Parts: sequence; structure tokens; C-alpha cells
Amino acid sequence: MMTMPLRYETETGRIDLEGRRVHFIGIGGCGMSGLARLAQHLGARCCGSDLNTSAVVESLRESGVPVALEQSAKSLPEDCDLVVTSAAIRDDHPELAEAVRRGVAVVKYARLLGELMIGRVGVAIAGTHGKSTTTSMLSHILIRAGLDPSFIVGANCKQIGGGVRVGESDILVAEACEYDRSFHNFHPTHATILNAEADHLDVYDSLDEIVEAFAVFARKLPSHEQGGTLLINHEMPHRLAITAGLNCAVQTLGFAPQADWRIGIEGDQVQLHHEDEPVAEWAAPIPGEHMAYNAAAAAITAHRLGAAWPDIAKAIEGFEGLDRRMQLLGYRGADGSPADGSQPADVITVVDDYGHHPTEIDTTLRALRHHYQPKRLICVFQPHQHSRTRFLMDEFAVSFSSADTVIVPHIYFVRDSEKERHAVTAGDLVDRLRGTGVQAMHLYPFGAIIEQLELITKPGDLVVTMGAGNVWEVARDFLGAK
Repeated sequence: MMTMPLRYETETGRIDLEGRRVHFIGIGGCGMSGLARLAQHLGARCCGSDLNTSAVVESLRESGVPVALEQSAKSLPEDCDLVVTSAAIRDDHPELAEAVRRGVAVVKYARLLGELMIGRVGVAIAGTHGKSTTTSMLSHILIRAGLDPSFIVGANCKQIGGGVRVGESDILVAEACEYDRSFHNFHPTHATILNAEADHLDVYDSLDEIVEAFAVFARKLPSHEQGGTLLINHEMPHRLAITAGLNCAVQTLGFAPQADWRIGIEGDQVQLHHEDEPVAEWAAPIPGEHMAYNAAAAAITAHRLGAAWPDIAKAIEGFEGLDRRMQLLGYRGADGSPADGSQPADVITVVDDYGHHPTEIDTTLRALRHHYQPKRLICVFQPHQHSRTRFLMDEFAVSFSSADTVIVPHIYFVRDSEKERHAVTAGDLVDRLRGTGVQAMHLYPFGAIIEQLELITKPGDLVVTMGAGNVWEVARDFLGAK
């Protein structure tokens, strides 16, 4: 891709988008739409394309950003200065090919977002799991504390206005994704590494490569003298490999007494200690140790940015969650009618979650069982990517131990090659689950899954749909079924 010929403000070093025509390919995505709004706020004349209309697309149009529902060469405007693509856009995409033919500069989403951090207080939340939740919590705290941040979250959090906000302060908060090494484009002042595990093995050849990618990301931080800070998981096996040789201030967060910041949990109360001194306590708004950890990471980062501990604790207690993260969707009565959930033993509880990595699945199912204590936990899991399913098959096979029944539809096909598509099937995962003693079945289409849920669910059951694809439609339609 071409080097971006953009202007920079002399005094601040910030990127200057004033008056530039910027076209976003796939503008309907959470990150891309948020970046378009930030660019528009900075004076860019934004437009974009997507394959389908959506609430995001319509909202962009209402805010003055034209969106074409066709992705062809003619969708690229004549007076285009810059084309922005996501990591998922292939080199042969017609709009991208047309931009190259015309000599229009092209950059990926992460590159432009990283450029926007220069001259600002950039905050990057990285990790294999928990990025969206932690970024949303942090943004919510900063808003409640009056620090007026800008942010981009890769999920919808209604409480903070969706997945993007343009504030007037210098604070810019964003998820830092390791896929395609996107986070190497960032220029943060403060960063958090929540965890680092094997994932995206269609991009990385090994866990060692993933660890090295996180180490490169950490080295992007400025020195301690320049205000650079890193908060990292204390219990993470690869912590020392990632932090070796860093010049920024490094502190650890975890449940172990040796952590710089220690989390304690008693019932639904979470305590945060710094060097054995209690600094904050709050009632957990979302169950699970992993959610307490995410909240603690958000709290520490918010404090570094100027929020007071009492304001932080109050904001966390008022956090209402975000879509598809242990999201309670509703209840069904024994006859299929809507119910209020006041008597959990008399209804079927329906939850939806984005978890698609074995660690996320195991952690979430354990938290759901502990919190709701259902008679049975029925999980509808849609594997995301054939390559991920194949590479992590052994881990997937042992991650559903907290479920009584697992229903698996077809694998959600995205980014992989046709060869990879035929290398593994949902049936292979079901066979492995059965081999570990888990009751599992493969059903498709979604209508067949809903029919099966109608047959097998009873009052007191919890149904959770899980996966990064469109499996949430099963939960929605099951709740709406009569």
C-alpha cells in the first residue's frame, strides 16, 4: 500500500484531515464506522461503502456520511484523497483495485487510528480476550468522571452511546487488536495487555510469534520519563518475555499477592489493592472473575488518566454491560410465552455471548453456571473460522465441561480459504466433545436448532448462544417463538 500523503499540524504533530475526501471500504463495521466519525469530526469529508444496510449505515447517512450499498470500482468517489480498509479486505477487492489503479493512497484502519493517537493521550487496550468489555468500562468511567474522552469500541455498548464517541479532551481510547499485527500501528501513551494466548493462527505460525507481536506492541510505548505506562496481567506466563527491555513504567495486575495491583473478591464485592493498600471497592455489575479483572484494569487506567477512586467505583457499579458479553436477553415461560424472570426455577433463561476462543468459552460457562445456578446449562456454540477450529480443536474439546448439552451449527466461514473450509467440520468438533463425555449434537439450519430447543428445554434451564458469528439469531428467535 502507498505511503499516506497527509498533512500534520506543526504545533501538535497531529494528523490534519481538514477538507480531505476519505473513503472507507466496509464502513458499516463497528471500528470502521467509529473511525469515520472521528475523521469527520476532524474535518474530513467522509464517505464509504458496505454490502448491506444496517442501523450503523443509516446513522452514518443521517450524520452526513454518504454510504453506497455496492462495492465496485464506481463506488470510489472521483475526488478521493485517501482510502481506508479493514484488515479483512482482500487485495483484489474492486474498490481497492480501483484506488491502486488511480494512484490513490490506501491505508488500513489500524494505521489511520494509530496516526490519530499522535499528539493525543492515546490509550490502547490489548489482549486475546476482554478488549471490548474493558474498553467500554474504561470509557464509561471516563465519561462519568467528566474527562470527556473519545473512543472506539469493537462492540455496541448502549450506555456509552454505541461503539464510538468524539469528546473534546485529548484522551483517545481504542481496542488494540493483535490480528494481522494491527496494533503495531498504534502510538499510545498508556497500554494494557489483559492476556496473550494462541489465536489467529491463520496469521501467526506459533504462540511464540504471538508473544513477540505483543512485545513489539509494548515497545511502541514512550519511556517512563515521557509518561508511558503499561499495565499487564501478572499471572500471564509470557509476561516477562513481553516486558523485557521496556523503557516505560510497567505494573502488573492480578489475583496473586505479588501483583502490583491485586484483586480480591468476596461474594459480589470486588476490592482493588495497590501495594497491599486498599484503594477501591465496588459491587460487581457483571458476574465472573474475568469481569472483575476487566473492571480492575479499567479502573487503574482511568485513575492514571485523572479519575478519582470514589468516582471510579461508583461508575463501575452502574455499568450496564455491552451487547453479546454475557448479555441477558430475557426469559421464556414453560408455554413459550415471555416471562419476567422473578422466579428463575419456573422459566428458561436466555443469554448471549461473543465468546469464540476456548478460554473465553470455559470462563464464561463457569461464570454463568455459578451466577444463575441453572438446573441445566444448554450451550449453542457456533465455531468462528475453520482455521481456528482446527488449530485449537484440543482446547475446544475440553472447554465445555460446565455445559450439560452443546448444540453446534455449521462453522461460521470468514477469512479462510476453501481448502481450509474443507479441512474441518462442525461434526469433527461434536465427535471430540462426545469423546470427553459432553452431550453434543450438530444441527443446521438455525431453525432446526430452535425446534430442538423447543423440545428439550424445561423451566430452570439456561440457554446461552455463543460465538462471533450470527448465532445470536438463535437466541432472539427462540425467545420470540411461540
